[in-house]
Parts: sequence; C-alpha cells; structure tokens
Amino acid sequence: MNYWNHKKVCIFKNSKVVADFAIKRWREISLQSIANKGFFAVALSGGETPVYFYKRLSSYNGTLLWDRTHIFWADERYIPPDNNDSNYYLIKEHLLKSIHIPEKNIHPVPTQEETLDRSAKKYEEDIRGFFALGDDTFPEFDLIMLGIGEDGHTASLFPGTLSIQEQKRLAIPVITDRFPKERISLTLTVINNAKNIIFLVNGVHKASIVKEILEDKKSAHPAALVEPKDGTVLLVMDRKAASLLSHKKGKQ
Repeated sequence: MNYWNHKKVCIFKNSKVVADFAIKRWREISLQSIANKGFFAVALSGGETPVYFYKRLSSYNGTLLWDRTHIFWADERYIPPDNNDSNYYLIKEHLLKSIHIPEKNIHPVPTQEETLDRSAKKYEEDIRGFFALGDDTFPEFDLIMLGIGEDGHTASLFPGTLSIQEQKRLAIPVITDRFPKERISLTLTVINNAKNIIFLVNGVHKASIVKEILEDKKSAHPAALVEPKDGTVLLVMDRKAASLLSHKKGKQ
C-alpha cells in the first residue's frame, strides 16, 4: 500500500484482483460495523468500472450479512428505475438479484417523483429517517463506493459546478451537459462524513486523471476533494490506471 497526498493507494495487476481486494475490505468493514452497532450502511455508484465488482460480490461465498446490510446510492440519474441507464437498474441486475437482502434494506433514489428537486428531497428524507438525523447533522455511512470520471467527477459531482459547494443538504439535484443531464447526488459534505471510502479505478484511460488527483495538491476536481475528516480514503486500481504515477511500488 502506498500513500499519495494523504490517500491510501493499492495497485493490482488486473480488474479481477482489484475486485477481490475491494470485496475483502467490504467484508471487513461490514462485519465490524455490524458488530459495533447492528447494521452496515453502504452507498454504491454506477458506471462501467464497478460492474465486475458487483458480479463478484454477488457470488461471494464467505460471510456477508445481507440481512443487516442497508444499500443506498451515491448518485442516480433522473430516469425511471427500470431504465437500462439507471444506476438502480445496473446494481439490481448485477448484485441485488443474486443476493438475499430484505426489500426494506434497499434505499434507491426515488426518481419517479414529479420534479428533480422533489426526488432529491425525498431521498434526503429517507436518509435522515434511517440515520435518525437532526436538521443540522449528517449521516455517517460505513462505506461509500465511488469511481472517478475522466474529467475528475465522482458520484454526480462535476468540476466547476456549484454542487460541490453545497454544505447543508444531503442530496442535491444536478443538471449537467451529459446524458442524461438531470441527476441526484449525495453532497461532498455527506461523502466526507463517511467512515470509509473506496474508489475503484481501472483502465489506461483513467491514468491521466488519477495522476492529477493524486499528485497535484491544488487539484480542484471533485474526486480530489474527497477527504473525510475522520474517515479513510482508499484508491484500488489496476496497473493501467496507475501507469502514469511517479512511483508505483507494491504492485500485486
């Protein structure tokens, strides 16, 4: 394990080993959380990179207490949940369909509300209710799984947008120039209040942004701003994603 700019980094030879290591950390974090307080709360991301991880996780033969696990979403697209492009659909198809988890433990973003803002507010209400939060307090997720876009975005927090400055809300509406343009995202404040954050990063197309985020201390990309005050950040990546880093010891 290496450290760049106060972030822990593990580099592995391919996506299979990346996924298996992430599952090992998931298991450790979840079992410890359940032992300490009776449940494990995790927020998941969509995209291409975590698909293999979800598939491996769904078939894991070790001890994972799904009945004590509560799954939330780091972000979602404002489209119906049965749309192939929704993060809910992706995670359902590659993870939820293959595990025995109570329906009440699944907390998707309610994208069928009449407006984007209403969806964000309803999602925030669900989070506040689950964590029994007061008006000025934030949830402490045991784990948030994130990715890094080639432009440095994470969740649906994009560079140069006001969304990364939000400090009061838990979930916010986001309008981007990407397809689909309307999204809901956990705020950076919520992300930075998590106990553990794991970034999964694979592929040579991510090498340039990985180098900038880890080696440029002035980087303002949203992924670079993920720095929990009391939690840990772990970047788990393959050799291709790490290929431009200035020092790459500890590869497996």
